[in-house]
Amino acid sequence: MENTPNPRAGRKEWTALGVLMLPLLLVSMDVSVLYFAIPYVSQDLEPGATQQLWILDMYGFVLAGLLITMGALGDRIGRRTLVLAGAVVFGAASVAAAYAHTAELLIAMRALLGLGGAALMPSTLALIRNLFHDEKQRGKAVTLWTAVMTTGISLGPVVSGLLLEHFWWGAVFLINLPAMVLLLVLVPFLVPEFKSAKRERFDLLSAVLSLGAVLLVIYGIKQWARHGYEPLPALAISVGLVLGLVFVRRQKHLAHPMIDVGLLGRRTFGGPVFANLLAMFATVGMAVFLTQYLQSVLGLSPFSAALWSLVPAAGVAIMAPAGAALAQRMDRAYVMGGGFLLSACGFLWLTQVRTESALWFTLAGASLYAGGLVAAMTLANELALGAAPPERAGSAAAVLESGQELGGALGMAILGSIGAAVYTRDMTGALPSGVPQAEAVRETLGGATAAAGRLPDGTADAVLAAARDAFTRGMSFAAVGAAVVMAGAALLSFTWLRGAGRTTRTTGSSADPQPATLAS
Repeated sequence: MENTPNPRAGRKEWTALGVLMLPLLLVSMDVSVLYFAIPYVSQDLEPGATQQLWILDMYGFVLAGLLITMGALGDRIGRRTLVLAGAVVFGAASVAAAYAHTAELLIAMRALLGLGGAALMPSTLALIRNLFHDEKQRGKAVTLWTAVMTTGISLGPVVSGLLLEHFWWGAVFLINLPAMVLLLVLVPFLVPEFKSAKRERFDLLSAVLSLGAVLLVIYGIKQWARHGYEPLPALAISVGLVLGLVFVRRQKHLAHPMIDVGLLGRRTFGGPVFANLLAMFATVGMAVFLTQYLQSVLGLSPFSAALWSLVPAAGVAIMAPAGAALAQRMDRAYVMGGGFLLSACGFLWLTQVRTESALWFTLAGASLYAGGLVAAMTLANELALGAAPPERAGSAAAVLESGQELGGALGMAILGSIGAAVYTRDMTGALPSGVPQAEAVRETLGGATAAAGRLPDGTADAVLAAARDAFTRGMSFAAVGAAVVMAGAALLSFTWLRGAGRTTRTTGSSADPQPATLAS
């Protein structure tokens, strides 16, 4: 039978994509939007130290934990339905969080925001699979999706700083409301409903197992990154891994599994998922160092540091479309591998950064690695999404995003531990004798900065100089670790994924299945 080309998307589909990018931008921004607002929240609500940590972390924990559940739910009840429900929850929680009068209420609303965000994120990526059947158009749409997601995380602190200059801290939540209202008004007209034609039973036990597994593993990793090895985080990771194993085994025996375990075994899906995990490992792991370097080493204000941290977006703007264009002419595996190698070069560039380095030098290295990473991630997302059946696109998108969350947590923990170990080693030898609070000074640059404020000028300058040198050296070692991981990701792309792009183009473009159920 002669192959027929898939229908090309028109103005309506591209407009629908633009509308769907609004919640994606805000959901990714909410990960970091409280960074500048937390001092004002602390002054107003007076949370304890533990409550303050939960205010910051609760959103990300719930978002990560519910991605797989919400992806599977969208496949069953309809992705447009889930987007609309997520918008209602996200908007309502934003208003309640803005006017929260206790720390406990704010923590609860941050959890509700995570629930709404988990409903929105996999559905937006899955709908790209359904709206864009032409491979070239779908590649452009996925490029935009990836760029918006990564930019939103960097944009959060900037938007937060701008709002806090003119309004109270609740404004960082209220900014979500107009976009959610616009989403509720336009999506019913622009986005058709997509869901599986089969009536599949939703397995509640699988939802509980996936939530427990992801929550416990990411919680344990983040606590390890923050406090070092402790029995409780180690236990959380172990229990989470056991729950994850039980979840996977259960999926193999269910008539209607929440995720297709067999899909993970395909190199066109499992390979990109792992590649994305490695990409987020390096991205999030180094972001922690760069933020501190700009503020605590170069002495920039938090808002100035946030603005300068947007400069690497220029590398993203150039490399993401360039990578997508190259992938139309050659095997995607080589383009992905090239992106990872470019990012490795960017990380190696950062190993040459010193305390006296010019700002442009640091930002150039960051732009190099950011551009390479997003180019590779875009192609990984496109390859994985194209490999998933349309009726399973929500579950596939959720697995992709869960892998990214896990990679980010691992990067923060492992690269953070490398940097912290180097910092402590260098400070132990460089710290002048008799310095008060020496233990805090040896642990973190923040501790050294706080202690220096209570020391005589000469001693304070010596402590700060030693701490900044030690931190920058620790950042260099972490960058080496990130470069090694990116070289491994490039090798993975060249060997494991070689030919997968050609396979997708041959089979996917000619017989791309239409949505199982499509309703206006």
